[in-house]
Amino acid sequence: MMSTGLGASNKERSLPLATALPGTPQWLAVRNDRMVLELLFAHGILSRNQISELSGLSKPTASQIVTRLKSADLVHVTGKAVGGRGPNAVLHAVNNDLVKGVAVDMGPEFIRSTVVDAIGSEYPVAEIPAPSRRVSRDAVAEVKAAIEAACDLAQIGRNAVSAVCLGVQGSVNARSDTLHFANTFEGWPAQGARSLIEAELGCRVYIENDVNLAAIAERSEGAVRGTESFVLFWLGQGLGVAVYAGGEIQRGAAGGAGEIGYLPVPRIAAFDNPGAIDMQSLLGGLAVASIARENGLSGETYFDLLRTAGSSGNEAARELIVGDLIPQITHGVIPILALLDPERIVLGGPTAHLGGDLLAQGVRDRISVTTRWGTPDIVATSVQGHPVLRGAYYFLLAELREQLCKRVRVSAG
Repeated sequence: MMSTGLGASNKERSLPLATALPGTPQWLAVRNDRMVLELLFAHGILSRNQISELSGLSKPTASQIVTRLKSADLVHVTGKAVGGRGPNAVLHAVNNDLVKGVAVDMGPEFIRSTVVDAIGSEYPVAEIPAPSRRVSRDAVAEVKAAIEAACDLAQIGRNAVSAVCLGVQGSVNARSDTLHFANTFEGWPAQGARSLIEAELGCRVYIENDVNLAAIAERSEGAVRGTESFVLFWLGQGLGVAVYAGGEIQRGAAGGAGEIGYLPVPRIAAFDNPGAIDMQSLLGGLAVASIARENGLSGETYFDLLRTAGSSGNEAARELIVGDLIPQITHGVIPILALLDPERIVLGGPTAHLGGDLLAQGVRDRISVTTRWGTPDIVATSVQGHPVLRGAYYFLLAELREQLCKRVRVSAG
């Protein structure tokens, strides 16, 4: 059972009560029904007596709520408790067949996808090659293929999918349904991609910046679990910053917050990389690949070189790469400290994953001895697997639960 600590905030994922006036019997019924449903999300399987104890409701009231939720097909009986005195208690759980979604990471090398359900089950991850940069891409065909691959592995029908969350490299303006800086998605419409995919697939579609999703994963299961103010500095083929403050991801007026790759490098960075013009040319995939090659590694692409550096027997080269990266990453961290002063900075993405704690410690030490910022709290990512996909998973987990909670209004009405 996955943790119920969702990456999206209460402000972003609030589950509205019925429109009945507060204090009326209908309002109270909806409130109590939703509370019980959320207890079942959190605990998985409960008896009526356990629901009464956890909710503070009387046993008769808890029994009435369970009956209503069963009548609405939101809850079903899973069996009986074993042991104990007296009759074995009947156990209840959320009906997991009502809604399902698919989380998708539209990555630069692979498109990864997995099924998500409202109780937080884990399904296998499907992986298909991403289209070449040399071809025009088809948004609908790619998303459809990702959904079908995930559903086939999970052995569920495509028709069961009611929502999809896509993580993309680029900024997303959800209000205008616009993609910006999405250079790797040549062929996707800059305007109306979400509406197009929704219309073709017949399900709800969410498109989110990949680094924002990685930050949701980091807060849900990673290095900043429960932290109220943090920044994720993503170091990969491209760069990005996700800002979590005030209980939610800060996306900016047009979804472009955190596009640090376009920030000009400070003059002092010329000592470390004279050819760098912006942060992308200082710290992006091409710059890291160049550093790896200078330290004796070979590989055709940035990702090939990272895999080589991370393989056994290359510890010395990896330490040299990290040493060369520390001063350059420091140039990217200092503006974050100056503008945001976050509680914690997480170094994430493929480059940071390669460097791990050694890289985070090195950046922290360099800042503490060379700048006025003291010793900031800088840590390496601790999300295992595919962080963008994990963030899309948590995003959809909240959405699917919201869908079920909205049905409470009908059952209690």
